[in-house]
Amino acid sequence: MIQRNRIGAFLISLAAIGLTLSAQGKPLRLVSTVWPPFTNVAGQPRFALDLVETSLQRLGIPNATSFVDAGAYTPALLTGAYDGSAAAWRDTTREQALIFSQPYLENRLILVAKRGGNVSARTLADLKGRRIALVEGYAYGDAIEKAGLVFVRSKSEEDSLTQLLAGRADYALMDDLVVRYIVSNYPEEARTRLEIGTTPLLTRPLYFALRRSAPDAQSIVDRFNGQLRTLMTDGTYNRLLHVDWIRADVDGDGIAEYVSLSEKSGSAPPQNAYPLFSPGSLDKAVKEDQERYFFGGAVYNGWSSVPDRYKVDDLNRADHTHPTARIFTFSWK
Repeated sequence: MIQRNRIGAFLISLAAIGLTLSAQGKPLRLVSTVWPPFTNVAGQPRFALDLVETSLQRLGIPNATSFVDAGAYTPALLTGAYDGSAAAWRDTTREQALIFSQPYLENRLILVAKRGGNVSARTLADLKGRRIALVEGYAYGDAIEKAGLVFVRSKSEEDSLTQLLAGRADYALMDDLVVRYIVSNYPEEARTRLEIGTTPLLTRPLYFALRRSAPDAQSIVDRFNGQLRTLMTDGTYNRLLHVDWIRADVDGDGIAEYVSLSEKSGSAPPQNAYPLFSPGSLDKAVKEDQERYFFGGAVYNGWSSVPDRYKVDDLNRADHTHPTARIFTFSWK
């Protein structure tokens, strides 16, 4: 009897595994808008899709993303035509139909002006009546639509900067990642031609989400969540976001750590690490007032405590912050 029970349990386990594999053998049908630099078609800036697709690939879960207009996105997501989305915002309506992952990235809109401009605004309402360059079709939500701004619709992030420099807009609202890219790849132009704000005027966490009715949805989301720490600590985030250093709570203790692209990080501590999340933007507060570093699976308090073997230059590494194939090309005419 015991042997039969074991055989029965074994057969049930095999059946469950078979159902899971069968469900995952059919690609997840995901939907998104074209929303650079977070979502876009292959070969274009698409940081969020790159991160999610990398995670799902590691999990052996095939997926394909279709693109729809911003107005069609929410209906497509909620009516069952798709299994979910790689880059979604969370709200109470969507929570009824979708299972959300942990947040894996964040949208932060930064104010950019021509050199000498006032970028001290702390809320969108402070810009009422101003001409703001913003990419056409961006689904940044009601906060922008209701702020009383005068929109100068642009075709891309590059076009937003062109509109600003040409005087057709007073400001451009650009994501923090794009602004950091400009500063890193065009340092002289950024210093002499631009004023850049320091306060994000809009912050929204990004989630991977699946319909509750999608096969194996909860398991897939749980497994995706389990991948996030690895993506943060093995250089994947740095590589896909095109930054040398990120800052995130990689060990779950509520304190953010600096994480380098390479175990050979150079002789000096980071001057400009990219925080994956803003203080206070997540459900739990993450402290950023302590200088902690993550190397080789361990956390070190202060740069002086980091072993010297990590404080060397990686001579075999390409110049990561100035890639041969630029992800954006800005004109400074």
